[in-house]
Amino acid sequence: MSVDVPRRIVLLRHAKADWPQVSDHERPLAERGRQDAPLAGRRLVEAGIAPELTLCSTAVRTRETWKLVVHELPHRPKTVYEERLYEASLGELLALLNETPDDVSELLVVGHNPGMHALADALAGEAEEGTRERMAKSGFPTSALAVVTFSGSWKSVEHGVGRLSDFWAPHE
Repeated sequence: MSVDVPRRIVLLRHAKADWPQVSDHERPLAERGRQDAPLAGRRLVEAGIAPELTLCSTAVRTRETWKLVVHELPHRPKTVYEERLYEASLGELLALLNETPDDVSELLVVGHNPGMHALADALAGEAEEGTRERMAKSGFPTSALAVVTFSGSWKSVEHGVGRLSDFWAPHE
């Protein structure tokens, strides 16, 4: 696949988590999270997004979110459970994107805040009208997703490389 092919990155924050007496990594979804996650999956379908690869944090809440989202998709993409996504800094997230194989044109990342918001903001050199403002106003809540498009190799992903083409949150 040519490196000039248009590519799409979808950044999905995990659904609403519960706060039981477990470590942060082991926190499960709350009831609202179990209701909202499928809505995010339906939004992906409505938007015509068909990821070829999903990188999902190993935290319980992200894995549970992905399980509910993927159930809504017509085809299950290859999924890699990536422990480096948990508590990842912006630099670490960019490094993970740079490792994506160039035969992937659509990538979905299921992760956490503040990383998902920071990454969407950093990648978006441009934005569709109103999307950046909606994302900033909402604060990138649980089950929210941002779509960033760019052209080029995954190794070239850096600050300002893309266009924020969509932002969605279940309760916006």
